[in-house]
Amino acid sequence: MTMDKRMFNVIGVGLAFMLTFMAFQTMGNIETTILKNVHTDDPNFTGTGYTSLAIIYAALSIFNWISPSAISVMGPKIAMLIGSITYLLFIMSFLWPNTWFLYIASAIIGAGAALIWTGQGTYLTLNSTTATISRNSGIFWAMLQCSMLFGNLFVYIKFDGQEDYIEKDVRTMVIWVLSGLAMAGVVVFFFLPNPPKSSDDAVQTEEPVPGPMEVFKEAMKLFVTPRMLMLSLAFFYSGIELGFYSGVYSTAVGATSQLTDAKKLVGLSGVFIGIGEVLGGLSFGILGKKTTKFGRDPIVIAGFVIHILAFFAIFLNLPNRSPIEDTNDEAFIASSGVLAMACSFLLGFGDACYNTQFYSIIGSIYSSNSACAFGIFKFVQSVAAAASFFYAPYVPLYGQLGILLAFAVIGTAAYLWVEFNIRNSTLSSNIKSDSESSINSTE
Repeated sequence: MTMDKRMFNVIGVGLAFMLTFMAFQTMGNIETTILKNVHTDDPNFTGTGYTSLAIIYAALSIFNWISPSAISVMGPKIAMLIGSITYLLFIMSFLWPNTWFLYIASAIIGAGAALIWTGQGTYLTLNSTTATISRNSGIFWAMLQCSMLFGNLFVYIKFDGQEDYIEKDVRTMVIWVLSGLAMAGVVVFFFLPNPPKSSDDAVQTEEPVPGPMEVFKEAMKLFVTPRMLMLSLAFFYSGIELGFYSGVYSTAVGATSQLTDAKKLVGLSGVFIGIGEVLGGLSFGILGKKTTKFGRDPIVIAGFVIHILAFFAIFLNLPNRSPIEDTNDEAFIASSGVLAMACSFLLGFGDACYNTQFYSIIGSIYSSNSACAFGIFKFVQSVAAAASFFYAPYVPLYGQLGILLAFAVIGTAAYLWVEFNIRNSTLSSNIKSDSESSINSTE
């Protein structure tokens, strides 16, 4: 019965995130394209999507150090509810475009994102056991990424026939629909049950809740441990890649005039990223017992190979200036919409390979300190995403792909080192245990 309640809670938080991020991820995917059209209508408006997204992730990285303390005071459910309200406010701000209003709303949602994500990591851990943490992570990830399918499919339909300019009425309709989805997410968070009390098989054992300063100090101590520092290199790569697929790549597709219906493909690109994310979450979550029987590292290696293939295909298919401005330049090959969508799928599937295993390893080895561990994960990932959005308007495509390649190699190698270290530690513990048992039986 307890397990049934835990599964209900996992599905509930997955639904809440799906609705909230159906609104936000779709908005992030089209934000740069939308704001270019706002500037066309009103030259006094100088806000850019890249700057807005950079502020969001910079604020998220800063507030992530505070979020574990907030979780210890208010609990994961209230933290996620407050965070979801900031997402609603951010999306509605696009109904009244103003440069400073946009950037202030971006900073507010960054603070809310720290609450919602750290709360989610804690809530998921409290509703999991050591046997179900991988499965639950995969279920949550698949439900979350369904948001990219439906939201971007709606945009794909609404942007049909909008070639070089997206009409104001179309933009307003899209923003209102996304605001409605964000409101639905707030409602689901409000009715979400509190996590159950811990039991013997739970991932996290019940302990007295420490004070805010104790939680902050604990997070700082955890951050500088060798394992967490190495994992942080992998988290950093996932942040650079997050910035690329969630805001840069679709913008580059929409700016490539050599593609037929380029603006329409912005939404479709998000759909294919979402399909990749969902299939990855299902493959390594619900089917986790079969796909992870050889460990987490083969899945991360698979993600690395998939991303390298995607980067090479993007290098050939899109022109160098495409992330920066609308361009009629030719790529190394004739730009293909089919290949562009295939790359979107590969980016999403590879991202799922990494992130499902990040959730799994954090939930496994930091089970007694999950709020701090998930806070550090989102901090490092957010710093990297903010950095990618800050340099996105200035670094052409080939330079961005080079940065991604370098950090993919470093981050993947660091993750494999941690897995190897864990395996060796477990083996040593088992040998020591067997040795002590042998001595005791001899005595």
